[in-house]
Amino acid sequence: MYPENTPPVPAQRAVAVHHPTPLPPAVPVAAPVVPVQPNAVPAVASIVLPDGRVVTGYAINPAHPEPVATKPAVSRMAVNVALGGVGFLAVCGGLILLTSFIAALTAFITQLIILAAVIFGGWIAVQIFNASGHQGGGTTVNIRKATFKRNHFHG
Repeated sequence: MYPENTPPVPAQRAVAVHHPTPLPPAVPVAAPVVPVQPNAVPAVASIVLPDGRVVTGYAINPAHPEPVATKPAVSRMAVNVALGGVGFLAVCGGLILLTSFIAALTAFITQLIILAAVIFGGWIAVQIFNASGHQGGGTTVNIRKATFKRNHFHG
């Protein structure tokens, strides 16, 4: 940007100097005194400033906060007893839920065992009834006829 042989020129700033303007001294003006009853607050209040000016305005009563209701102190022992009672009830509820879960699980397992017994018993019954009702596939022996044939020497 700069030519090689010329040093850079420092930036020059324009400085403006401001001198404060003195205020003319306040001329005290005698303000009329407003008569006020000693125990009454007027609706409009007037104040005389040190330089003699009078400022008039409505009086503002300071806002008083509402008194805080005192709460009775709760003893530490009462808090501990209450927390202990809540914990005890929680443990009892958990034990009731656990007992109910164990009872339901036991009933479920019992029903599964009964279902398995019914299915297995049905399978056995089907095997027995199919064997006796179906003559062609299996060997059936009639004991009375075999005995009779054997005793009479029928071949």
